[in-house]
Order: sequence, then structure tokens, then C-alpha cells
Amino acid sequence: MEAASTVKAVLGGAASAGTPADAQGRAPERNFRFYDNRQKYLLFVNTCAEKSAVADRIAQDLPSLRPTPPALRVFDAGVGDGTVLTRVMRWMHQRFPTLPFYIVGKEISLEDVRLTLDKLPDRFFEHPATVLVLTNLFYKEAPWLTPHSIAAASSLTWHEVALSGTTSCDFEAQIAALQPFLAENWRVAVSKASGNPTYVRPTVLVLYREDHKFQLTPVLPQRGAPHADFDLVIASQPYRLRAPLEFKASKVMAPLARSLAPGGRLVAVHSHGGDPGQEIIQAVWPGENPFVHDRHQMFKATREALGAEARGLKFNGQPDERALFRYAMHTLPSEVDETIGTSTVFAAWNAAIYVGQIEDARLEPVLGSRKYLDVTHDVLRRHGGLWFWDESFTIVRRRD
Repeated sequence: MEAASTVKAVLGGAASAGTPADAQGRAPERNFRFYDNRQKYLLFVNTCAEKSAVADRIAQDLPSLRPTPPALRVFDAGVGDGTVLTRVMRWMHQRFPTLPFYIVGKEISLEDVRLTLDKLPDRFFEHPATVLVLTNLFYKEAPWLTPHSIAAASSLTWHEVALSGTTSCDFEAQIAALQPFLAENWRVAVSKASGNPTYVRPTVLVLYREDHKFQLTPVLPQRGAPHADFDLVIASQPYRLRAPLEFKASKVMAPLARSLAPGGRLVAVHSHGGDPGQEIIQAVWPGENPFVHDRHQMFKATREALGAEARGLKFNGQPDERALFRYAMHTLPSEVDETIGTSTVFAAWNAAIYVGQIEDARLEPVLGSRKYLDVTHDVLRRHGGLWFWDESFTIVRRRD
């Protein structure tokens, strides 16, 4: 009974009964986005290959970049656990081994910032001419590292760390020592209006190697001197699939497009559906389709949100054979035969509801029977595993 309760808590969330709810049956203060459930998120990223597939897709655009002095400038619009960013940084080093890097990552989750920092020591070792910035600011603020409101700007915490030493071990020790700073400054509140997390204190953390400061001085950001002009913007799953189209365009895509330098490229990725993962969802919730807006709709809405500014941008949708790419859940052949193990079935179910962004409140009644397990088992057996489609599209600022 205890094990079953644990599985239900992980896969179904922790929604409680008797809480005043909104029109959709959710209390605003508890209406966390699907990816704020840490158990679901960590199980997904450790059992599925999406992160590496997204990084490889973004790497395809690196040959098209034409950075100008003093640095190649990159913005990651949602760092997550840092896997995509650090893999892209490896691709960047291979393509531009001698160029200084200026990289800004937006992330509001303290746990994700910690996971990202854990992956950085070897990046500073291999590519010492790196300035890496982490911030919890909003999309409309983060590329410029400047809060919009006067109150937020006056309370901005700006922390610059010059890493000493020359080895990954040196850098790891100093980055680990930042934990108290993060615990104090990366706190999150929940919006009573939307239920989404928001920062308590706007924070900017700047990391670079002390022995390369002379070279990096023109690259380092300056507080109160907003400057974006990014050569590459990474926007991997930057919004909820079911969010209104106008919200996605005006609050996420338009600000990111504005942050591009001449010739800069915004590479966006979101879930597409039409795969075995959606089969699982529709077998439990017939007709369910979380994948409501494709790249063409996103282009149209983003153009409208930008208005006259859109004339300086090119919107590259590409045909399906180039825009869509596939990733799979990690399984061994022996794990998807007629005797599929329970842990594999649970991992596949978690991946399907994570990608489909099924909220916790909708899972509670489903977990009371075995149907979801039987459905997942059947899909795994028929397809010999579980895989998903992602959709990519690109916005490019014209050089002229």
C-alpha cells in the first residue's frame, strides 16, 4: 500500500481535496504548471532523450551564425537542468574554439539552477573565454538583464563571481560554494492570479574565469546598461502547450525575437504530437489533443504581436521532414517484450503525461484503476518502445 501511494504521488501529483478552486477546478495558489512537479520532470529527463535531441537540432544552426566582436552571444530562454545548454556549449566550442562566449540563461527554478551549475565546471575548463549569466527575470526582461518596474530594478541582486584556478575541480568547489547565495536569492512565489511561479527577488549571477578577465572585460554585462543583440536564442519548450496563442506570441516569442542581433537566429522547439505518447493520452482521455498550435500559427501570431517590427525578421517554418524530429524513451529490447516490467510502464506513462502536459487534478481519478497501465503496456508492445515528435522553427533577424 505504501509503494502504491508513493507511485500515485509521483505520477499524479499532490493535489488536495477541499481547496477553493477556479473555474477549471483548480485553486490558483496550487495551479502549478505541469513542469513544476519535480518528480515528473526528473523522471522524464532521465528516461527520455529529448534534451540531447534538442541540442543536436540547435547545433544544426551554428554554421549559419556570424558573430561579431567582442563575443558570440547566446540566450537560453529556459535553462531547465542545463543539459541542452551545456551540450550546445560543447558544439559551440567545436565550431568556434577561439571566440569568447557570452551566454545568458533564464531559469526561475532553484533546483534547476543547481543542476545547471553542476554541469558547468568542465565548460569553464574547456572554453575559458566564457561569461555565463543566470537570471530569474521574466522573458521581457531577461535578455537585457533589466527588470521593467522601478521597484524590481531597485531591488535587483547582481552577483559577479570571478572563478580562480585552472581546473574543473577548482571551479566546481567555488560554484558549489554559491548554494547559500542561491537559497537566499532564488526564491519563488506563486501568483494568485495565474498560479504560475514568479521571482521574489530579481537576481543576476555572473560567472567567468578570473585569469581571463582582461580578455572578457568588454564581454561582461554591466548593471543598468541593457544590451541583448544575441546571435542565437534557444527557446526549447518555452511555454505551456495549452496557453492561449496570443500569450505565447506576445509574452514569449515577441520579446525573444526583439533580442536578436542582425543575423541572429531564434531556434524554437515545442512538442508536436501524432506519436505513441499521444496514443496513450487519447486512450485514457478520448479526443485529447494538447498540441493545439503548430509553427505556422505561432509565426502568424508572433508577426501580429510584433507589428511593424516583424518586417525586419524572417520566419522559417521549413517542411515537416526538416521541422519535425523524433526522440525516444531509453529502453532495452528485453524491456519491451511481452513481459514489460512495471518500472518501464510507469516511466512510459510519466513521459506521456509529461509531454502532454496533463495537470495533476485530471490524473487523480485515472490513477484509481489499472486502465492507464494496461493502455501504456499495449502501446509499448505494439511500437516496440515509446517515442515522441518535437517541432522546430526559426526566426532570423535580417542583416540589413
